[in-house]
Amino acid sequence: MNEHQVVISGGGPTGLMLAGELALADIDVAIVERRASQDLTGSRAGGLHARTLEVFDQRGIADRFVSEGKRHPVVHVHPMPLDLSDFPTRHNYTLALWQNHIERILAGWVGELRVPIYRQREVTGFAQHDAGVDIALSDGHSLRAQYLVGCDGGRSLIRKTASIEFPGWNPTTSWLIAEAQMSEEPPFGFRHDTAGIHGIGKLEDGRGIRLVLTERQLQTTEPGLSDVRAALIAVYGTDFGINNPTWISRFTDMARQAAAYRDRRVLLAGDAAHVHAPMGGQGLNIGVQDAVNLGWKLAQVIMGISPDGLLDSYHAERHPIGVRVLRNTLAQVALRRTDDRSKALDEFVSELLRMDEPRKRHAGMMSGLDIRYGLADGHPLLGRRMPDLDLVLPDGGVRVFALLHEARPLLINFGGLGTIDSTGWPDRIQRIDATYNGAWELPVLGTVPTPAAVLVRPDGYVAWVGERTQVGLTEALTKWFGVTAA
Repeated sequence: MNEHQVVISGGGPTGLMLAGELALADIDVAIVERRASQDLTGSRAGGLHARTLEVFDQRGIADRFVSEGKRHPVVHVHPMPLDLSDFPTRHNYTLALWQNHIERILAGWVGELRVPIYRQREVTGFAQHDAGVDIALSDGHSLRAQYLVGCDGGRSLIRKTASIEFPGWNPTTSWLIAEAQMSEEPPFGFRHDTAGIHGIGKLEDGRGIRLVLTERQLQTTEPGLSDVRAALIAVYGTDFGINNPTWISRFTDMARQAAAYRDRRVLLAGDAAHVHAPMGGQGLNIGVQDAVNLGWKLAQVIMGISPDGLLDSYHAERHPIGVRVLRNTLAQVALRRTDDRSKALDEFVSELLRMDEPRKRHAGMMSGLDIRYGLADGHPLLGRRMPDLDLVLPDGGVRVFALLHEARPLLINFGGLGTIDSTGWPDRIQRIDATYNGAWELPVLGTVPTPAAVLVRPDGYVAWVGERTQVGLTEALTKWFGVTAA
């Protein structure tokens, strides 16, 4: 029986990101993945939001994605795209990049970190006990881990075996998506009818088409080419000679969320914790952000730095984000309906989103740039992402995100040499004295007061703000990074 400190079930974007986060902390982590390689049939998710790009930037890998994608200065959301170009971030855009490329790049990074992947195997069961989790695999072998994390999708066996409830909304609408050839050239672009919105476009290689069709009646079974042909005829009057499909799938507006993201030594992340319609392209993005929230906390518990209770903050912080995504995807599905009353609502919402304040608020939510974890009341920075400032150090300049590449906490003192004391955490905290010559500006909120010092967690969120005083620093260091080592 092979033993690891953490086993991750599922090697998609969420599982890969979590593995990378744990490997940066020198945790012995392994992935169990049913695919023989990282190859992915079909394009799947199609973009990275601004906050996810910032997360990649915090780990020094954002350029790998940006160099292969296409930037769009908007976040795509129904009923209208929302401009991000005036947001105070280096990534004030959405990056168009299909999931197969995202996974390939993430897998390359995880490979550099030497994370083992048990391929062509699946977790078939597990048993928790006081010392860890015994995990059964589909090839008859077994693993043992201190913790098991389910990143195994919406039908998660990990979630089901742990008996974690998955409440939410049943589907009301379904869509067909396919990549194939056509012997006749179709009308490219979007079409609206009484069923909904349909679209046909060319694949990147120019040798095939990708289509998404709203079905007139809800369907939930596995689709085939005959389903796609029938749907094309219903919308366009012909199937355009569709043939040689490489991928056919069906998705719905079902929206469900795990009642708990943790059951003792078993945790959930990504689609295993929340499923919803793909409107706004949020699923992959919040899965990656789940992983970054969980990774450093799990590492600290395993290393004995923090008590087991730190893991409860994972659910406390990320579950409300999932709730919000489910709500906005349900709203977008409702706005896509084509009856006259829904059209009136669509026009009303469109008019609101053309106004500056609603546009900023909604774009901030969709992009993930407005997230605030409920750490405490006080300075507007508390619980929010740390801006990627150009810091001036005694020996030169550095970006804040460059200081987070190793996923270590960061204490930045802006108040002058020796004014902030972090004695007791010397090996856990990076402490630097710096200056910043500019305004502190946050997405949606705008300019905020300049702090004298900030404590930044490994996931890039501010855990403490000093305002010409050290009050609360010891408490914040202890809460997030364990008791003093002195």
